[in-house]
Amino acid sequence: MKLTILGCHSATPHINAHPTAQVLEVQGHLFLIDCGEGTQVQLRRYKVKFSRIKHIFISHLHGDHFYGLIGLISTFLLLGREADLHVYGPKGIKEAILLQLKLGKSWTNYSLFFHELDSKEPTLLFEDEKVKVTTIPLNHRVYTNGFLFQEKIKERKLDFKAAQKASIHHTYFQKLKQGFDVENEKGELIENKTVTLEPEPSKSYAYCSDTAFYPEIVPQIKHATVLYHESTFLESHHHLCEKTKHSTAKEAAVIAKKAEVGTLILGHYSGRYGDLSLFKKEAEEVFFTVELAQDGKQFEI
Repeated sequence: MKLTILGCHSATPHINAHPTAQVLEVQGHLFLIDCGEGTQVQLRRYKVKFSRIKHIFISHLHGDHFYGLIGLISTFLLLGREADLHVYGPKGIKEAILLQLKLGKSWTNYSLFFHELDSKEPTLLFEDEKVKVTTIPLNHRVYTNGFLFQEKIKERKLDFKAAQKASIHHTYFQKLKQGFDVENEKGELIENKTVTLEPEPSKSYAYCSDTAFYPEIVPQIKHATVLYHESTFLESHHHLCEKTKHSTAKEAAVIAKKAEVGTLILGHYSGRYGDLSLFKKEAEEVFFTVELAQDGKQFEI
């Protein structure tokens, strides 16, 4: 997995502070997560291929998370896109986008599929043989979901020397990697574990956008490899959390600790703070492995 932060700031965009958008590369997919204003410019800046984006996940319908979507969809049209595009987001996102396309007489020449969400329970959105994506219901002022990206269990590694020594024909190598016991050329049943090695651990990325402190998500994101959790405020402005339904850096760290995740990435900073290192310092008082999201920063998960 490779995560690229396109924008990680809250509310209005500034010259060097872009609203929320991320790209997650996993198992051949390039998923766009949220699409704040200016996302397509950031995609160009960090040399992300537009044509590889086939699935876009929108957490909620606040402008700093989806106002860049209509522009990106329109640019796909101008670039002559032919591949299908799937958009996952709250109920109402289809109406919001199609109305703008209608008024501008700019219907796409590619198939545009909307998957509208209204469930408050974790919902499977996408699945293939290598990865699955599930919603993480959050607690914000409007209906909001985070997203959990999970690699499936990978194939076992073949021990070629052990397989050859056991007289296993090469036509059975794939079945061995899939975990099956097979017969060798002498008709003997060979146990899989004697000629294969454990697969690489599967990884997971939990994206929790705008939300109040919400421990209910902990069981679902337990042991995630990386957790991105909003940290709009520092504890000195905790009184703003109740009205805005946002979290502090300390609260994000508490969630990370309870969930026993590998790494916590903080983001969605309020523009009132000039020194972002204060977020890291505050979170590290609770949780030991903390990173700060920054526009253009990449993380190898």
